[in-house]
Amino acid sequence: MLATHGKFVRLLRPFGILKMSKTVLEINHLTKHYGGVKALTDAHFQLLPGEHAAIVGDNGAGKSTFVRLITGVEQPNEGDILLEGQKVSFASPLDARDQGIETVYQTLALAEDLDVPANIFLGREITRLNLGPLSILNHKAMREQSASMLATTGVKIQDMSESLRGMSGGQRQCVAIARAAGFAKKLIILDEPTAALGVQETARVEQIIKGLKQQGIPLIIISHNLRQVFDLVDRIWVFRQGRIICSRLTRETSPEEIVGLITGAIDPASLKSEASVAC
Repeated sequence: MLATHGKFVRLLRPFGILKMSKTVLEINHLTKHYGGVKALTDAHFQLLPGEHAAIVGDNGAGKSTFVRLITGVEQPNEGDILLEGQKVSFASPLDARDQGIETVYQTLALAEDLDVPANIFLGREITRLNLGPLSILNHKAMREQSASMLATTGVKIQDMSESLRGMSGGQRQCVAIARAAGFAKKLIILDEPTAALGVQETARVEQIIKGLKQQGIPLIIISHNLRQVFDLVDRIWVFRQGRIICSRLTRETSPEEIVGLITGAIDPASLKSEASVAC
């Protein structure tokens, strides 16, 4: 047992959670500090094959730092990242992408003046003749593969030749998710995927996420929307004051309990130490 901030948290190795022969992602002792400020301390995390997990917590709880570390935007001061059991180290987001981790940020990283295929293959263009900066693009192959990616994820775009500038926020988000699903070999991370969307567009994006679940694609979602979290994921990881304090199976917890853990009204050490609880 590790005591921090008085009665704040107890940890089991790593969180004492499910002993699985294989995990998609395993994080041990991940720590990041900026000078004397600790943004993330001794974080442990596991994602199982086909599992959808949510990361929740107040602003400043360490969620964004955690995502930046596991996607190569920043590097940890301590700790290990294991991808399918193999220790990895990401010097940049391109390293993480090359290892099969695709991330959809709130900014989406889309080019509004380009059409759907050009956005899906942005930075990964298919060429017919590779001559460096004078390479000839294979537009037909990119259109065909883009159509396949959209169909696989259930995204419906009437005219793929339309630039994204004329599309709604929900359509753009769907394109970004389809791109991530098309290239992700191991894991998709979604950062607040519906934060700026209306009710109908949110429902559309959530249906696509459920489709990814049916396909067995592992996913981590960062969200403040607990209704959405309980509807979409298998497990919830609670961040508080720079630590991961608890992991709960969605079917065995409640929004009230998660809010209590986020705010500190519920001491994670008071919860039963079972396979579904990593507190």
